[in-house]
Amino acid sequence: MELAMAAEELKTVVNRLRRAQGQIAGVIKMIEEGRDCEDVVTQLAAASRALDKAGFAIIATGLQHCLTDGGMAVSEDREQMRARLEKLFLSLA
Repeated sequence: MELAMAAEELKTVVNRLRRAQGQIAGVIKMIEEGRDCEDVVTQLAAASRALDKAGFAIIATGLQHCLTDGGMAVSEDREQMRARLEKLFLSLA
């Protein structure tokens, strides 16, 4: 499936991913420095939320194109589409 999103939506997703990347780098540094476990877990949870938000943004903005116009075979029926949609959503759950 090809990812087709408007430039502004794509910019938002990339910014979220960059934020998560920075948070993950921060978690690694915290672990290396022997920081408090609670602080590490809090920062790790923030990184996880940033990744989840980026994934949901991709799904929300690109879903119709990915699964109907751009990525779905003509022979695929509604049940197959529903199964693919469910699998896609559950991959982020």
